[in-house]
Amino acid sequence: MTWGPGQGYAAGAAPAGGPASVPPGPAATGATGRGRLRGWLLSGVILVGFGLGAIVLSVYYGATLGLVTTLLAVVLAAIPLGIVIPTFLWLDRFEAEPWRYLVTAFLWGALVAALAAGIFNTGANVAFQAATGRQDDAMLATAVFSAPLVEEACKGLLVLLVWWFRRREFDGIIDGMVYAGVVAAGFAFTENIQYLGMAYAHGGGSSLTGTFLARCLLTPFAHPMFTVLTGIGIGIAATTRHGGLKVLAPVGGYLLAALSHAVWNLAAITGGAGMLSVYLLVEVPIFIAFATLVVWARRREGRLIGRHLSAYADAGWLAPSEVHMLSTMSGRRAARVWARTSGGRATLRSMRRFQDSASELALLRARMHHSAADARALETERELLQTITESRRDLLGAY
Repeated sequence: MTWGPGQGYAAGAAPAGGPASVPPGPAATGATGRGRLRGWLLSGVILVGFGLGAIVLSVYYGATLGLVTTLLAVVLAAIPLGIVIPTFLWLDRFEAEPWRYLVTAFLWGALVAALAAGIFNTGANVAFQAATGRQDDAMLATAVFSAPLVEEACKGLLVLLVWWFRRREFDGIIDGMVYAGVVAAGFAFTENIQYLGMAYAHGGGSSLTGTFLARCLLTPFAHPMFTVLTGIGIGIAATTRHGGLKVLAPVGGYLLAALSHAVWNLAAITGGAGMLSVYLLVEVPIFIAFATLVVWARRREGRLIGRHLSAYADAGWLAPSEVHMLSTMSGRRAARVWARTSGGRATLRSMRRFQDSASELALLRARMHHSAADARALETERELLQTITESRRDLLGAY
């Protein structure tokens, strides 16, 4: 079923704040006993999988590095998370993803992707060494050819799964970037534990300090920068109705992620004494491009929200002032401050619910406009309008 830009509740007049014109939706079917059972079973399988991954990695690090070294590496590896994770949460402010999905993404990167990539890369290294007879050549080949392809596939798979199985929670490019960044942060966390632990075990404090500076402070966004390209490709696929682009965009994003990862690894390995030059001439420009992309993407989403909510203002569902507030982060912050000072935490929750529902509505409208929405789009639109109307009523009670 396809959707045109003139379809939906935005196409018809309705009183602003008036839910009476929103028809009651069908009874929810996802809350059946069988649906809840499937949900609990799936959650159980996921938790067991993550638990097994954590056990395997813990045993491996304990055996190779020792308990004290592993704990030291864990503490140091967690420091860059305080830089990377808030960056992607900042990017996700207009329409925040559910915490349970973000936690799942991080654990996938830290446990599943890291473990799978470690196994594949070890096998590739053995194969390269058998073919070349030289350990140095095998390590170079693994870093440049195997690691980028394997690691980006393992990380990008989570983004693909979220889009495929939770399409109602996946709205486009921003969501692809956020999930990709979080899963890559988890992967880098586990990888840094290994590199930091090995540096301390083999070279002592000086080697640990150098590795910490290079991996955790100077290049904390390395893995997220690569995997974000895969996320952008999947985000494009989520918002297009072109069948070919739905395949080509994710594949192209993945290949670009692997290529940039390979170039980064090659520069790091062959830099040698000129590593500072490589960092300034290669890695810093890549990071600047990444930062520019993040800022552009967030501003683009604000403009997108304003443009697609305008149709609901024209139909009477929203006031023009509300659309302006919802399309800028400064307006949203001011509205939350007003809600907090006017009615306390309860009113603040209503304002956040109002803002989040409006963002979801705008992004749903964008997919409908491009005929990329699913068959439940009109029902979802109705539910979001109902939530917006109820939230507005709560806010009006704060006056």
